[in-house]
Amino acid sequence: MTKQVSAAQAVAGIADGSTIAVNSSSGLCCPDAVLKALGQRFDDTSHPRDLTTIHPIAAGDFFGTKGVDHIAKPGLLRRIIGGSYPSGPTNADPPEIWKMITGEALAAYNVPSGIIFDILREAGAKRPGVLTKVGLDTFVDPKHDGCAMNETAKQAPIVRHTAFDGDDWLYFPAITPNVAIIRATTSDQRGNLSFEQEGAYLGAMEMALAVHNAGGYVIAQVRRVCQNGTIRPHDVHVPGILIDAIVEEPDMLQTTATRHDPAISGEVIRPLDSFDIPNFGPAKVIARRVAQELQKGWAVNVGFGVSANVPRILLEEGLHGDVTWVIEQGAVGGVPLLDFKFGCASNAEAFVTSPHQFAYFQAGGFDASLLSFLEIGQDGSVNVSRLRATPHRTAGAGGFVDITARARKIIFSGNFNAGAKLRIEEGRLTILREGKIAKIVPAVDQISFSGKRAVAQGQQITYVTERCVMQLTEQGLVVTEIAPGIDVERDILRQATGRIHVSDALRLMDARLFQDAPMTLDLDTPGRVPIRTGTAP
Repeated sequence: MTKQVSAAQAVAGIADGSTIAVNSSSGLCCPDAVLKALGQRFDDTSHPRDLTTIHPIAAGDFFGTKGVDHIAKPGLLRRIIGGSYPSGPTNADPPEIWKMITGEALAAYNVPSGIIFDILREAGAKRPGVLTKVGLDTFVDPKHDGCAMNETAKQAPIVRHTAFDGDDWLYFPAITPNVAIIRATTSDQRGNLSFEQEGAYLGAMEMALAVHNAGGYVIAQVRRVCQNGTIRPHDVHVPGILIDAIVEEPDMLQTTATRHDPAISGEVIRPLDSFDIPNFGPAKVIARRVAQELQKGWAVNVGFGVSANVPRILLEEGLHGDVTWVIEQGAVGGVPLLDFKFGCASNAEAFVTSPHQFAYFQAGGFDASLLSFLEIGQDGSVNVSRLRATPHRTAGAGGFVDITARARKIIFSGNFNAGAKLRIEEGRLTILREGKIAKIVPAVDQISFSGKRAVAQGQQITYVTERCVMQLTEQGLVVTEIAPGIDVERDILRQATGRIHVSDALRLMDARLFQDAPMTLDLDTPGRVPIRTGTAP
């Protein structure tokens, strides 16, 4: 009996009240055709109803892959548990899923991506749940939001504090899905799956295992179906014994707005000179200063935002390969991609599953993480996960909480405030018009990273902006460096609503940062490149 069916046939047996795990990261590995068929079935029949969906990373994007928006319909969805959500520009119409969340049409939760993978793993092994310290003192913690994104979710908590072995932990009961919707490149007729044109595996195996072990139904969307015996055993990453239905979709995108880029899937090596180098300006200054914090031989996580340009700074400096980049979707090495192709890397050295990558992150197995911020509290806490005015501008926390929980060294980067007009001229930073929205505030709107916990754990935390560098200490934020042309009182202290201290050893940021020429960066020097000291103007 063949396992190959149409998308409509694959979703026909999904029952009311099902819990569905979806393997995706924006457009990457998104089983869009199956999600579309599920939404169409509901439009045609008003079933299935009252579904719960679990997405460790967002399903869908703003650029051709609707993903979860196919099923964002009142009556169809009752609850959604996501590590992240589709996000896009402020001026774009919010996705349907965001309208449902803010309209209280379903219970919505933002659970760290790694914890969701842990929940699925524990469900697959029929263990009771996840004990973790990831998320303590952040929005994940029940003493704050308990992962709830709206009032409806607050009425049905999914995490609680519990005592174990004389210590305080967060406990997430296992959630057992009875349907999995995953994606691969090729399936043979028995359902053995290979991923040769994908940019990641994400958690396909873990989802299929959890559902299969619960007696559920596993759907695999693929680009093509081949004869049995034509996929090498070492190339099979999900065995056919776990797969119930195969849906062929030849025209699926590889990732966001990309039909097929063989460098993303490791089929070819892209020439290094084909990558764009950031144009000179304030954002490049920030990325360069972040790069000065790195050392040769380090494994470094890189996140979305300004810090995503740091690998290209190393390219420009002829230092590609001196640092190994690791991203949550599973790529190790290569050059992480930018904007809404974030989550993919060209020329990766290896792909590991996201659950394995998150085990690496949660334990602090890497050397440093480069991340962005929306707000910084005066206690050093960071918000990346919630913007009240335009919630669809942020995807939620994703893997941010997992990554920062035990990272030894974190460099947060971004503009000092929002909306400033800046110019760099003759090696000096000039503020032509000051921003109207402070990013250094008394307390962040949502705690994605706890400054207090970081201090208690001895984590090394640095904040890099275009006009200053700050360190986190027991006293709070301390300005240690300022840009040439910047006045501490006028351009820093008055532009923050939160309290900032100024170091007695204040110095200028390296003059090379502000010149439109390579810096001759040296990652062999312990710590960072020595900075030319000077008296602050």
